[in-house]
Formats: sequence, C-alpha cells, structure tokens
Amino acid sequence: MKKNMYALIALCALASSAFAQIQVDAPWARATVPVQKTSGAFMQLLSAKDVRLVAASSPVAGAVEMHKMEMKGDQMKMEQVDGINLPAGKAVKLASGGYHFMLIDLKRQLKAGDAVPLTLTVEHPNKKRESITIQVPVKPLNFVSQPGAHAGH
Repeated sequence: MKKNMYALIALCALASSAFAQIQVDAPWARATVPVQKTSGAFMQLLSAKDVRLVAASSPVAGAVEMHKMEMKGDQMKMEQVDGINLPAGKAVKLASGGYHFMLIDLKRQLKAGDAVPLTLTVEHPNKKRESITIQVPVKPLNFVSQPGAHAGH
C-alpha cells in the first residue's frame, strides 16, 4: 500500500511538472515536533526554459517563503529572497545551507511518511506565470539528503 502511495505521488509530481516543463527531483520536507510552527522544504529543479521561481504556497502553511543561506564573514545568514532563477537546462538545488523553502505558520504537525502539497509559481521572460503543484514527502527530523544523489549538478 505504501509503495502504491509513493508511486502515485511520484506520478503526480511528474505529470504536474511536465506542464511547466520543470523537472522536480527528490523533493522532501522536514518533519516537525507537535508545537513547531516552521519547517523547510528541499528539492532539485530543472527547467527546460529560462524561468524564475517567484512564489510558493501550501495549504499546510500560512506562508511559504523562499530563503537563501550564505556565509557572510564568519557567520551563516539566512534571508528571504523574492525569486530564484532557473536557467534552462541547469539543475538548481534547493537544499539546507543554500536556497530552500520555509513553511511558516504551520497549520498542523508534519509527520514522517506524510506528503504535503506545494504549489510553485514560475515566471517566464514574457512575464507569463504558470503554477505547478507537487506532493512533497515528509522525512524524519534526522533525515539527511544523500550528498551523492545529485553528483554532477
């Protein structure tokens, strides 16, 4: 049963991402403890055309923000960004320590094994916008993405 659910989630992600010609690879969100109000979501995006990721939303969060973490001097800083460029044919990794999504004001606990819908909005150079919705699997609190999973990107 669980395998069928994951197959359906993967199929939905592929079908919805094909519309905007965005390939979504290895999406995941971090599980939360019961009182926690924020979490992060991570993935790799590959666009067939030059587009800009300009917004994200989810019914499980009051807001979804795009953030970037980077070293400034000897301190790691996190700040909200208004968009993320997705150059044609170049994979863009959204991962801890770089660009990522923050799910803010969570409406419920995110439990490992669940999946949460996440709608991504991209803007084309002609300012036309398209949205795609993917299902993001929730991973355990101690989950670490495999470093070799995207070798060469």
